[in-house]
Amino acid sequence: MQQRHLHEECGVFGVYSKERAALAQLCYFGLYALQHRGQESAGIVINDDGVFTSHKDTGLVGEVFTPDRLAALGDGNIAVAHVRYATTGSDSRRNAQPIVINHHKGGLALAHNGNLVNAFELRTELEESGCIFHTTADSEVIAYVIVRERLRCASIEDAVSAAMEKLKGAYSLVISSPAKLIAVRDEHGFRPLCMGERPDGSVVFASESCALEAVGARLVRELDPGEIVVADSSGVRSIRTHCDKAKPSLCVFEYIYFARPDSVIDGAGVSLARQRAGRFLAKEHPVEADAVIGVPDSGLDAALGYAAESGIPYALGFTKNKYIGRTFIAPQQSMREEGVGIKLNPIRSAIEGKRIVLIDDSIVRGTTCRRTIELLRSAGAKEIHMRVSAPPFVAPCCYGTDVDSAGTLIANHHTVPEIASIIGADSLGYLSMEHAMQLAGDECRGFCAACFGGEYPAGKPAPGGKNRFEQRIHSK
Repeated sequence: MQQRHLHEECGVFGVYSKERAALAQLCYFGLYALQHRGQESAGIVINDDGVFTSHKDTGLVGEVFTPDRLAALGDGNIAVAHVRYATTGSDSRRNAQPIVINHHKGGLALAHNGNLVNAFELRTELEESGCIFHTTADSEVIAYVIVRERLRCASIEDAVSAAMEKLKGAYSLVISSPAKLIAVRDEHGFRPLCMGERPDGSVVFASESCALEAVGARLVRELDPGEIVVADSSGVRSIRTHCDKAKPSLCVFEYIYFARPDSVIDGAGVSLARQRAGRFLAKEHPVEADAVIGVPDSGLDAALGYAAESGIPYALGFTKNKYIGRTFIAPQQSMREEGVGIKLNPIRSAIEGKRIVLIDDSIVRGTTCRRTIELLRSAGAKEIHMRVSAPPFVAPCCYGTDVDSAGTLIANHHTVPEIASIIGADSLGYLSMEHAMQLAGDECRGFCAACFGGEYPAGKPAPGGKNRFEQRIHSK
């Protein structure tokens, strides 16, 4: 598991309709738009007047949901959906979401994007009080904490608010109770969450605005850090009890890599943020070259920005197989390295005999970019100057990316010239921390940059790593 490339974990989606409708189809399109955020499993829960019908499994959205399976979900007025990549808990079917729990006050379905830092402690407390867990994901911990509070509180929104007092870390949630759809963003705002409205008046929540557009909804706004938004038969209302308790700390990699370029996050367009990164790189690390090439897909906009600022022509250097997912999905290093060659093929006419500026979003362990540079060399590149639209990745992430060990990060063990030599580049330049914090322009309210050596806004988890719950089970 330690050989994977940097990966973000999940996408959440939810719909509330005052009328009974075919919401499974809307979720299907919404999840398709969020497929880049998770390619290991997918799930949909349909709530029809308090009766929950669900289907979830490992695989891509189109594999998990055939027309027959979508039809079998039936109609309803509330839906919750999820695409997953495992950051806590393995990628087995049991950890697919949404999580569904039944209790004597009704059912609850929950979809989670993020990572708790106190999941181990909370799970231990819950187990000692009699809870039996069916998954090894921290998302089930969140669901149980909310249900426990629901048994004490007058309403589900009160229960969610009470649960937030106990949850530490990153969580953007979409939750269905029998009669309400609730969206929640942690007080730091680590992961994005937005709200939209369809022409028929139905309310939609999603990790990214691109999913709203996929179902014909207009973006209303982003949820603020710490905000709870409730949609039910009386309308939409906001609960701001937990707002302004912490400095906003959106994961900066949402702009650099995770989000789709057509999304708007916290008021800033992702494509423009990446172009801004490329412009910064051109100022920080100029070089004489014949063409600027971006690594598809997240490097393309940054390459456009570098070319515009430097005056070096932009060139399409790779053709991408559209039927291959992101290479970090491959569970083994050897498979992932081979996947680079299957996924990308260099365009020789744009490369041969030329000095190339190659733009990519990050270097985590160095294996993927080394293979990419080898592809350019094989196509006849004369020189390759690599520029990275992020600072060096030197620390593990606790809040929802699949990098939980500093020991695997190449920048922790090598200087920039050494890394350039290891990956086969003629030169290497990273984006500065100062400019990384400016990617969103005037819209920026604050970033988490712990992975670049900054502070951890919500602290760190107990030792044990990504699969600590599996390890704990095996040790008994």
